[in-house]
Amino acid sequence: MPASRQPLSVVIITLNAASQLEACLQNVSFADEIVVVDSGSTDGTPALAERYGAQVITQEWLGFGPQKQFAIEAASHDWVLCLDADERVSPTLQVSIENALKASLTAENTARAFRFPRCNRFLGRYLKHGEGYPDWSLRLFDRRQARWSDDAVHEKVITRCRIDELPGDLLHDSAESLACYLTKQNRYTTLSAEMALAAGKRASFGRIALSPLIRFIKFYVIRQGYRDGLPGLIHIVIGCFNSMMKYSKMLERQNSDATLR
Repeated sequence: MPASRQPLSVVIITLNAASQLEACLQNVSFADEIVVVDSGSTDGTPALAERYGAQVITQEWLGFGPQKQFAIEAASHDWVLCLDADERVSPTLQVSIENALKASLTAENTARAFRFPRCNRFLGRYLKHGEGYPDWSLRLFDRRQARWSDDAVHEKVITRCRIDELPGDLLHDSAESLACYLTKQNRYTTLSAEMALAAGKRASFGRIALSPLIRFIKFYVIRQGYRDGLPGLIHIVIGCFNSMMKYSKMLERQNSDATLR
């Protein structure tokens, strides 16, 4: 009997994600395969994934981009959907994914990579404006036509093939506390500063002073983040602070390197 669509592998990278992973795994039962690449969980994440029929592979942490690339290379199928443990595929998005996989099976000129809006839940509210939405995410693609970048953070999918958009939201529901969120953002700004310096960029007074202001105007005013109420305001203020901290950490490293010379 001929296949009705392209076979799909869902790939997920994890580290101590047991509290979030179960809902994600329940949500992707339409996939032909689930691959979980774990980097050393101690909370039962691998066992949980195996109970849902996932193939679990242990791999020491390589950085976000390399870890995700390792995961898609471990999959059995060329079409992959890359998710995080705290993400959920909405019903509308699932239908869109199924239709895209059907179309790619019967037509040669269809897109081989798809992006869709990601809806972020913050302080109990799904943000629909500002920096939190639509947060376009390229997550469904033919791995023969695309790959993850080597970036340790803020990784992205690199492809030269046509990219189409799919209707339906990817729901991001971390359910983490504000303290945990801030801890993670502190780690991300450090990695971002290191990447920027490695790329030859420099921090300056102008960037430290103006980047938060420009970011606030862009996301809170122009993209109407104010419509998301207090959670939207807090989310954007933290983003502005992160921008300032990235450049401040770059300046700290620049001054340290200058002192050592």
